[in-house]
Amino acid sequence: MNYLMWAAVLVIVTTATPAVAEVYRYLDKNGNVTFSDEPRKGAETVKVRPVTTVTLPKMKDVEARARQPEAEEKTQAKPYDAITFDAPEDGTAFYSGNGDIELRVSSSPALKKGHRFEVDIDGQPVGQNPSGSFTVRNIDRGTHNASAFVVDSKGQRIQSGSRISFTLHRPSVINQNRSN
Repeated sequence: MNYLMWAAVLVIVTTATPAVAEVYRYLDKNGNVTFSDEPRKGAETVKVRPVTTVTLPKMKDVEARARQPEAEEKTQAKPYDAITFDAPEDGTAFYSGNGDIELRVSSSPALKKGHRFEVDIDGQPVGQNPSGSFTVRNIDRGTHNASAFVVDSKGQRIQSGSRISFTLHRPSVINQNRSN
């Protein structure tokens, strides 16, 4: 009986300890390097750092978190009834030789303390300020889209406003009159 107890303890101890495998590096006479978990004469022990593993979140959890701000935005009361462009008007086309344009934005009610307007043209921010007047220089000719937002004191967008489209006409560098 005593023999069986010792055998059981030995099995438990040997299976409960973590498996630690040594890695050996061996260089043969031809200069070939071989790595193995079996020691051999002339092999050196290699210290292997622990492997870092990362558990990625499940896709459904990522998608749920991505939808959360949309749900919060719908449930939160918006501080402004409207954020609109005063100039240029949506769908207008105008000429600017140097490509400079002025955009004017306003809100109803008036902008609250600490808030600023932000304007994007073609998805790129062009500025933030509380006055609502933005001068953008050297815009390429063609049709562009502009969006208005209100941002808080940290620069975080708190409300989206209107979007407009406008076409800017400029002289072409390629078609300038050339004197020969």
